[in-house]
Amino acid sequence: MRIFMLGWEFPPFISGGLGTACYGLTRGLDRRGVEVLFVLPRPVEDPDESHVRIVSPASAAIQIDADDEFDPLPGLEGMFQHAKFRSVAATLRPYARPEALDAAAQVEVSTRGATSGKPGPRRGTPVITSDEPPTSTTSNGGGPGAHYAGDLFSEVERYAVLARRVARQEDFDLIHAHDWMTYLAGIAVARQSGKPLVVHVHSTEFDRSGLHVNQRIYDIERAGMHAATRIICVSHLTRNVVLKHYGVDPRKVEVVYNAVDDDGNENETPLPPITRDEKIVLFLGRITMQKGPEYFLAAARRVLEVMDNVRFVMAGSGDMTRRMIELAAEMGIGHKVLFPGFLRGDDIRRVFNMADLYVMPSVSEPFGITPLEALSHDVPVLISKQSGVAEVLAHALKVDFWDVDEMANKIVAVLRHPPLSATLRDHGSFEVSRFSWTDSAANCVKVYETALGREVS
Repeated sequence: MRIFMLGWEFPPFISGGLGTACYGLTRGLDRRGVEVLFVLPRPVEDPDESHVRIVSPASAAIQIDADDEFDPLPGLEGMFQHAKFRSVAATLRPYARPEALDAAAQVEVSTRGATSGKPGPRRGTPVITSDEPPTSTTSNGGGPGAHYAGDLFSEVERYAVLARRVARQEDFDLIHAHDWMTYLAGIAVARQSGKPLVVHVHSTEFDRSGLHVNQRIYDIERAGMHAATRIICVSHLTRNVVLKHYGVDPRKVEVVYNAVDDDGNENETPLPPITRDEKIVLFLGRITMQKGPEYFLAAARRVLEVMDNVRFVMAGSGDMTRRMIELAAEMGIGHKVLFPGFLRGDDIRRVFNMADLYVMPSVSEPFGITPLEALSHDVPVLISKQSGVAEVLAHALKVDFWDVDEMANKIVAVLRHPPLSATLRDHGSFEVSRFSWTDSAANCVKVYETALGREVS
C-alpha cells in the first residue's frame, strides 16, 4: 500500500503536537511495511519568525523548478525503510508571534462565488481549478483567526497547487491529509488522481477559537471532511465536534487515538541529576487560549497561598505569552513562575526530569499527547476533563479547566502526599505503555482498507 501523505509540520520543523503525531504515525506505518510519501511545506529559513517575508503565490517573482520541489528533508536519512519525504516551496506558519502579523496581509481563501473584498457564502466550497496559483481576496484583518501568520490562506492554496504537481509524478493508492491547512491539497490531489481521500482531524477551528470561528477556516475544514472518503478523529470528543458542527455522515468517521514513541526512554542517555528544594509544577504546550494558560496561573496563585516551596514552569510559546508574563506579575507571583520559551530535545527531557507534576488545563483539547509523554517520563499528570486523552487515561487526576480551586487542591494533594504521587506515577507509566504508534498505525491501515473498498481483516 502506498500513501500520499500531506502535513504542514514534521520534526525537526515543529510548532506543536501535530509534528510529533505525524512522526510517530509514519514510523508506525513504516514498521508495518506501508510506503509513505510525506509532502511537507518548505520551512522558513529565517530563524526570526517576526520578520518572515510572505510572498503571494500569484507573484511572478516566484519560480518553481524540479530541484526545488524535491529536496529531501535533512536528518531523516536511514530512519525509514518505506517512507519518502519531499518539501515544496510554501510557507505554512500558523503560530507566529502576534507582533509579526500585518493585519492588512491577512488573506481570505477563494471560495465558490467569492468576489474581491467580499466573503464567500457560508457553505462555499473552496475551489482549485488550474495549476495557476489562484488570486486571493483580502480580508479586513483582525477578528477570529487573526493569530494565523501573514499570507497564510494564500500559502495554503499554493501548497495545494504544488502538492498536485508532486502527485503527478508519484504512484500511490490513497491520500492522507493532516488538519485543515492540507485539506485543499488533499481535495486537489484526489480530484486529479481519482484516489480516495482520508482526512485526519487533529483539531478543529472550534477548539482553536471557541464559538467565534474564522469562517474561511471552517469552510476549508468542512469542504475537506465532505470530500473525504473516510475521516479519522483523534478522540471521541473530536468526533462529536465533527458530527455536531460539520454535518458529515457518522458512518465514515473513525477514532484513532494518538500514542507515544514505541521506543520509550530506554535508549536515552541519563541526564545529570538536578538538586533543588522546591517542587516543580509544569505547563508544557502552546501558550494560547485553547490551552488555558490563565487557569494554570490562577491555580498557581491559590497553591502559593498555602505552599511557598513551589515553582511553576510555563514552557512554550504562543500569542498569549506576553499577557501571561504580565498576568503573573499582576497576581504577585511573577517570582514563582518561569517562562523558558519553546523547548526541544534534551530540554524537554530535562524539564520532565525536574517536574513533580504536569498540568494540562486545556479549554478544548482534541487529544493531548503531552500527558502521555509526561507519564512515560514518570511524571504524574493533572488533565482537563475537556480533553480527548481523558477518555483513555484512568490513572490521571482530572478537573474541569475552569475550576481553578479544585485544580489547586489536586496540585497541593500531589505535592504534599508522596504516596499519591507514587501511585499516579506507577500506574500511569504502566497505563501509557498500552499506547503504541504501531497500534495506531494498524488502526489507520484498517481505515485505509475501508476507504479503498477492501476487506478489513
